[in-house]
Amino acid sequence: MLPSYTVENYLKAIYQAQIALPRADALVPMGHLASALGVVPGTATTMVKALAESGLVRYEPYAGVRLTQAGEKLAAMVLRRHRLVELFLVKVMGMSWTEVHDEAELLEHAVSDRLIDRIDQMLGRPEVDPHGDPIPSAEGTVVLTEYDTLLTCPLNAPMQVSRVSDQDREFLRFIERHDLKPGAVVHVEERDAAADSVRLRGAREFTIGSRAASKVLVKAVTVIVLLLSLAGGAHAQQGPQAPATAEPFRITDNSFLVEEAFNQEPGIFQNIFNAARSEGIWVWTFTQEWPIVSQTHQLSYSLAGAVGGGDSTFGNVLVNYRYQAMVEGPGRPAFSPRVSVILPTASYTSDDSPAGMQFNLPFSKQTHDVYWHWNAGLTWRPSVEFEGQTHSLESSFLAGSAIYRLQPMFHLMLEMVATFPEESIPGGTDRDELFTLSPGARGGWDIGDHQLIFGFAVPVTWGGGRRETAAFIYASYELPFKR
Repeated sequence: MLPSYTVENYLKAIYQAQIALPRADALVPMGHLASALGVVPGTATTMVKALAESGLVRYEPYAGVRLTQAGEKLAAMVLRRHRLVELFLVKVMGMSWTEVHDEAELLEHAVSDRLIDRIDQMLGRPEVDPHGDPIPSAEGTVVLTEYDTLLTCPLNAPMQVSRVSDQDREFLRFIERHDLKPGAVVHVEERDAAADSVRLRGAREFTIGSRAASKVLVKAVTVIVLLLSLAGGAHAQQGPQAPATAEPFRITDNSFLVEEAFNQEPGIFQNIFNAARSEGIWVWTFTQEWPIVSQTHQLSYSLAGAVGGGDSTFGNVLVNYRYQAMVEGPGRPAFSPRVSVILPTASYTSDDSPAGMQFNLPFSKQTHDVYWHWNAGLTWRPSVEFEGQTHSLESSFLAGSAIYRLQPMFHLMLEMVATFPEESIPGGTDRDELFTLSPGARGGWDIGDHQLIFGFAVPVTWGGGRRETAAFIYASYELPFKR
């Protein structure tokens, strides 16, 4: 009996070769197959004859080989396992897209269909892998799309990178260095046959060889999409896929006012800084988030302060724990409840800054090109001193946001927050109602396995007989703390 992984490797190689053939009924030459598998033609022929006896291929001596219907389905299942494993290693394990192909070559023979279906569900039923290759369905069907390459696409037209056909690690690093990962938008400015080169313009102008250009598959985009991409500084990042409405977002844990329900991935920590200016005063916060062993548990701390009017103050420190209670999947949102301890570290009077607790229930769910976030929470200060009296104050809040994906790395945002702060007043307490509507945008870059995000918003707050408009800026730097 032939080893199953060897059979699978042959079926997969034949499948990938016959897709590239010009005719739907053409045979894959045996020399091509042997070269793809790294074996001598005689070895390939022996194996193909055995596959033909099993009814998995149709073999014609001196002509070539082609998969039967049964062979095609088995080959598609191997590709499905391979590509979902690649995406899992990138999105969940935090590995670089340049290194997952070799790992998936090993794991594609070991994982069960049940585990693959669970991975598929957890990742949100993705359509493409990190290199833009289509992921076969559970029934073994593959949606094949025709693309141009950088060698065949129109000159001086905006083209979006959709796939990279070569999985070699060094080639993928080359693609990464030249900002040609799936999702990037480029113009082909010139092809020089004599120099065997292609001159491109994306975020910058550069030249690559014709052979490399032939391995980068692209599709046309509109001028409007191009302008939005440039405005957001859009680049592809780790875990890329060709843009499609069913794909996971490439920026997820970067909401401004409404907390998202995603803990940090293992091995990755995030630094978040934001500031809002209103009536001549800057109010700032800094947060650093760390996963604890896995994505299930996360610790973070938040610092706050204000600068303006010739003075500066330091606010309370929050120490936060968040639990990834539910991972997003079909028909269910992500859910990560958070509890925070408020430390009375403020530089103003202690009566205004007592210790306390904060609780938040964030939910997040993607529907096509929109991410929805919902929050419900409470801030509790159990012992606020005011005019000789001690009050226990509870301030609740509700929030929601819609984030629209215009490009993989450029999003428009609309956030809404309602707060109901309780404060001490002479003779007791009083509760106010404040509402904030905040339109904004965010965009960023990937630099290797680091991610840099910037954002801007204009929050408008009203209630309590007043109305304020602020300018809000956001910056996030996400990077590995171990490799």
